Amino acid sequence: MKKIQNYVTGQWREGKGEGVPMFDAITGEIVGLSDTEGLDFGEILQYGRTKGGEKLRKMTFQERGNMLKSLALYLMKKKAAFYEISYRTGATKVDSWIDIEGGFGNLFANASLRKLFPNQSYHVEGDPIDLSRGGRFMAHHIMVPKRGVAVHINAFNFPVWGMLEKCASNWMAGVPAVVKPATNTSFLTEAVVREIIASGILPEGALQLITGSARTILDTVESQDVVTFTGSATTGRLLKSHKRIIQESVPFNMEADSLNASVLGEDAVPGTPEFDLFIKEVRNEMTVKCGQKCTAIRRIIVPQNLVEDVQIALGKALGKITIGDPRLKEVRMGALVSKDQVTEVRDRVQELAKTARIVYGDLDKIETIGADAEKGAFLSPILLREDNPFTNLAVHETEAFGPVSTIMPYKNLDEAVTLAQMGKGSLVSSIATYNDKLATDYVVNAASHHGRILVINRDMAKESTGHGSPLPYLVHGGPGRAGGGEEMGGMRGIKHYLQRTAIQGSPTTLTEITGIYQQNAKYKEAENHPFQYHWEDIKPGMSLKTHKRTFTDTDIINFANLTWDHFYAHTDITSLDGSIFEKRTAHGYFIISAAAGLFVYPNKGPVAANYGLDSIRFLRPLYHNDTIYVRLTCKEKVDRDVTSTEHPSGIVKWHVEVFDANFENRPEKDKTDKDNPLVAVATILTMVQKKQEVFVEMTEEKISECLSKLKENMKPKWGIMTPQHMIEHLEYTYKIASGEIQDFEIATPEKYLEKVHASLYNYEKFPKNSQFPQLEKDTLDDLEHPDLETAIEKFKAQRKKYIEYFKEHSEAKLRNLVFGELNKYESYLLERKHLNHHFEQFELI
Repeated sequence: MKKIQNYVTGQWREGKGEGVPMFDAITGEIVGLSDTEGLDFGEILQYGRTKGGEKLRKMTFQERGNMLKSLALYLMKKKAAFYEISYRTGATKVDSWIDIEGGFGNLFANASLRKLFPNQSYHVEGDPIDLSRGGRFMAHHIMVPKRGVAVHINAFNFPVWGMLEKCASNWMAGVPAVVKPATNTSFLTEAVVREIIASGILPEGALQLITGSARTILDTVESQDVVTFTGSATTGRLLKSHKRIIQESVPFNMEADSLNASVLGEDAVPGTPEFDLFIKEVRNEMTVKCGQKCTAIRRIIVPQNLVEDVQIALGKALGKITIGDPRLKEVRMGALVSKDQVTEVRDRVQELAKTARIVYGDLDKIETIGADAEKGAFLSPILLREDNPFTNLAVHETEAFGPVSTIMPYKNLDEAVTLAQMGKGSLVSSIATYNDKLATDYVVNAASHHGRILVINRDMAKESTGHGSPLPYLVHGGPGRAGGGEEMGGMRGIKHYLQRTAIQGSPTTLTEITGIYQQNAKYKEAENHPFQYHWEDIKPGMSLKTHKRTFTDTDIINFANLTWDHFYAHTDITSLDGSIFEKRTAHGYFIISAAAGLFVYPNKGPVAANYGLDSIRFLRPLYHNDTIYVRLTCKEKVDRDVTSTEHPSGIVKWHVEVFDANFENRPEKDKTDKDNPLVAVATILTMVQKKQEVFVEMTEEKISECLSKLKENMKPKWGIMTPQHMIEHLEYTYKIASGEIQDFEIATPEKYLEKVHASLYNYEKFPKNSQFPQLEKDTLDDLEHPDLETAIEKFKAQRKKYIEYFKEHSEAKLRNLVFGELNKYESYLLERKHLNHHFEQFELI
């Protein structure tokens, strides 16, 4: 019998024991054996801390985010194989989509968060804090990756999502992971991990997998580690109280199954969209994943006068649910994960049925399609009704982790809130209502007991992800029975794996530590205008002091007329009595505009565009005849992705300080405590191009130099071209670029063309062995010219025609086989990439 392997300490390993069988939830057949005997968990954790941790910690947030994005794209191409395996866990295609592609979605979502972090390996959190009146002693908080490993102990219901929703956060933080999935479904987790390891995208040691029992894994955790647990509240409390967790003060995040409640608002009567949405939501949460979701609706709280209506409507909805082999299109619900789980759910239902009535479903009878009900782990949806939920407490204490839910009545909203709270803490609650006042009252009063609350109504229904869907950007967790933990939540989830530290010192020192310019730090005078530097060469603190400008009455009046801003302080000096203004006052936005006129560099350079204004503050008025100068200082750099037709660039945040130049010349006796030479501050953003250092510029001299090295007998580094084939191919593409050949269809499909066209602007080389559309794969065309020397002369002549064409037709656009329509500049970009590609192929550059 095949053993499901573990991936630890850099290798795939089988346990040394007999193994524990894992079963196909549909057929009852053995899928494989789980075995961890002989694994040294202390060694595994230490391997992650050192091998994986060292590499991850050195990566920037941008590098980690791009790593996650690449991994998500890679796994998406492999997803079909995962679906086939997922069916064996009892999951339908929809169930599998939630687990598999939902897991990959967490990678994508966390990857996008890289834009919110600095372009370095650690995070700077919040705003700086001034600790002195003089502004020379301050503090800031930084967050660095913990130097441990994330130990994830996961439940059986989401073998892919459960792993990736956690790992995405710790990898983004720079922390490696050891994943311990539930044994029952670990064969699916193993399949995904195999592809992750095979991709080579993650650094070695960033991910290790234990596919079976790991009872002693917590014995060697350390204070820098983080342990997360998803599963039953009972098991979670046991692990949380482990002596090593307590001794080492190891962060322990617990996300436990909870008795989540959904409330039908009193206005959501039969016939309203909200009533129908409520019934649909409850049905889905009972049957998706066979109700094996920690977020599933267990308690259905409805107005007492609508209990019968809800019971009837739910019965009809559940009656349409077909059960059986999840591979079949007509099947809407598969099987529970195992026969043992069926027994567990039945036992819990029988406990609930001591006071509640089963009003839909049968514990012992079930009809299946395409599967043997006796061999598989099948169970009918079970709907109960508890008419006395304030006295019969089992419904608030006992969870049947399957397709089971209970209806209960309430008299007024206060009772509904109380019933929801009687679950003693849940991951999620929801309310269906079109009355926003009612929704507000429920949310505000119930929020203390729930990690998330969804308000269901007709306006959001088409785009809603549903009651039971945790989202990467929202916190997932809940108080009390739900475990008191928190994961995901966008940046919040990543911060769970970072150590927050308060840093104190001078502004200049903290600028160096944080990589962000701090107010009152020493300036780094720029040798050239800062706008002349590329993104890589700009450093926080780089600064420019401008020349001066004096405001006149005419300036202020003209600005008012231009903008139509005729606020009295700018235009009616007879109305200044009793105001804070003494004379005709310059518009705040005129001050900033004038400041920009002083610091903007007029010539074309690396600054591609004004990207926006982050913040602005006017500290005191400026009047006509006042004189200003500006200090422009690089505050922070933020990397960005570029997918459109623009060159790679980053964002630079500039700290703009506007000073009153007259202040320096004012007698000391005329200065007061309120006076300050600083009159306005702002943070502006510019888009700054990155340096192009990948491609050699293909001047006529450079091309001649390269061709002089080309010999007939040279062999390519890749591909099958001969030197002459390469030159004749380039000549042909110049015929296209000069307009001589245009009678062809563009080979790139329309849906990809925009993205392919935009790729001309990036600094990435053409892939080796790229296939030219008109060439047959692995074959060479017949040569047109008698020898290489002749081919080179023809190539040069054709390139000259290309250059002459665009001299005469500078606005022209010509079609290209791969990239669509190209203008003069885009043709130059293609030429540079193309020549570099083939000259490198023959080691000419």
